[in-house]
Amino acid sequence: MRIIIRYFFRALRLVLTPFMLLSEKLSTPKGVTRSAEQQASVDEASKNLALYQFKACPFCIKVRKEIARLGLNIETRDAQHDPQHRAALEAGGGQVKVPCLKICQEDGSEQWLYESDDIKAWLQERFEPGVESRA
Repeated sequence: MRIIIRYFFRALRLVLTPFMLLSEKLSTPKGVTRSAEQQASVDEASKNLALYQFKACPFCIKVRKEIARLGLNIETRDAQHDPQHRAALEAGGGQVKVPCLKICQEDGSEQWLYESDDIKAWLQERFEPGVESRA
């Protein structure tokens, strides 16, 4: 019985994935407009960030949309199909759970932030135009 359930959900995921990715493409908001100097500052502040994600994960899609809305250049790392990224996520963050934002601090320490709502709040706090940034 368990094998039937497993194959059912695999088939469901295969059917739904293209629709989820198409929906993401069609509904991703335009990025905020900044001056060249402001965007360079944001790019510099976001260069030490990496998002570990699965392409069709709805929570990862939610975070990627927020990254696009804020106009951030954050590297995305596929923890589902890339064994090196998967191993790095497990070793650094302690679990293979996505989305996960890896934050490299200036002192060389790393913070691993899980949960899509927490990641969105962290990004908004630092990069939302008109909000005093701590970055």
